[in-house]
Amino acid sequence: MNAPKNPMDRKIIFLIIVAALGYFVDIYDLVLFGVVKAESLGDIMVNASEQSIAATGKFLFNMQMLGMLVGGILWGVLGDKRGRLKVLFGSILLYSMANLLNAFVTDVTTYAVIRVIAGIGLAGELGAGITLVSEMMSKEKRGYGTMIIVTFGALGAVVASLVGSEGAWIASGIEHLFGLKLHNWQVAYVVGGSMGIMLLFLRIGTLESNYFKAMSEDKGIQKGNLKLIFFQRENLIKYAHCVAIGIPIWYVIGLLIMNSKDNFGPWLGVYHISNGVAVMYAYIGLSAGDLVSGFLSQLLKSRKKVVQLYLGFTLVCVISFLLLHAYNISENTYYFMCFLLGAGTGYWAIFVTIAAEQFGTNIRSTAANTIPNLVRGSVNIVVLFFGLLVSAGINDGVSAMIVGLAFIALAFYSISKLKETFGKDLNYFDETL
Repeated sequence: MNAPKNPMDRKIIFLIIVAALGYFVDIYDLVLFGVVKAESLGDIMVNASEQSIAATGKFLFNMQMLGMLVGGILWGVLGDKRGRLKVLFGSILLYSMANLLNAFVTDVTTYAVIRVIAGIGLAGELGAGITLVSEMMSKEKRGYGTMIIVTFGALGAVVASLVGSEGAWIASGIEHLFGLKLHNWQVAYVVGGSMGIMLLFLRIGTLESNYFKAMSEDKGIQKGNLKLIFFQRENLIKYAHCVAIGIPIWYVIGLLIMNSKDNFGPWLGVYHISNGVAVMYAYIGLSAGDLVSGFLSQLLKSRKKVVQLYLGFTLVCVISFLLLHAYNISENTYYFMCFLLGAGTGYWAIFVTIAAEQFGTNIRSTAANTIPNLVRGSVNIVVLFFGLLVSAGINDGVSAMIVGLAFIALAFYSISKLKETFGKDLNYFDETL
């Protein structure tokens, strides 16, 4: 007769499931705004020009990213001071409520405020989940846990694209049940908020990190102190390198994929590209890439080697993609390239794991929450450089190539400077000031 599984193993599996579902809803909401912003603003800004709607969409996206930068710091510090589990569910509650409210906005000002609140909420779930799983699993196996979280979570973008474009049947069901008539974009927000609220009921039975509980008993440890990162040279350098290795991911997603309709579809001679569909194929690729990168990391017993392999593949995909303007490609070819670009950026799980493994228990949550959100926020810098080059008279393809090569080169340099963390014991503290 087989011996029953260790109850602790069951709880860790349940924790991974909760974190993966949380990240699924997180990515759903993060991508959803890009999918429905034109439709929602078209309903809110009646008779506004396309240029005005586009400008407002960019403003709201920047508001969301501002919220994520603030939230990254807020949730990171709270995770080290108050606990990883509280942050995991607090962030899910905040962005779920923001999603539900977002379905009923009637003016741009309210929309902007809610996107800031949603951004703050979105900033906490991934870092808390990765920190929890990294500290609860064995040092040899924790890569599998983070792989599952990110691989499944990335599929939230696929669902966001489908619901955002094909949600009429859901709207019909809501009208039938509740007598409430909603537009397609409103349905998409209601679905996201509802998924998050339902996820909160799974809180029962989840575990707090043993490392955090042990640290809480020591009153002499400085927890979540930003000075330990930004005023200690060694930690600051590690922190900057961790941010740099993630920027190519959001260069691809935030610049190349999300600007498919306006910039890179026309650049390649394909004029009927949908941003939502491009994002969907890219995130299918990212999910597949994360699955493979997780197994590769365990097989090679290395985080660094896998990141280097993926950066190399991303470089090849970016160059190939931007040079396709010389050929008469089809929509299907364009979307296939989006899939390959997404697969090349499928080292997101490894990247976030590296960020968590570089720092001690007393500032691990702070690092694991702020680093991914700084990378997400870096899309504004990427787009700024791209815009400056375009303004200087350089075409879209060459401008994107220059920006991409620069940030990929920086990422190669940064990963070479970081220490290997596969199998690293995480039960330690960073020195206090």
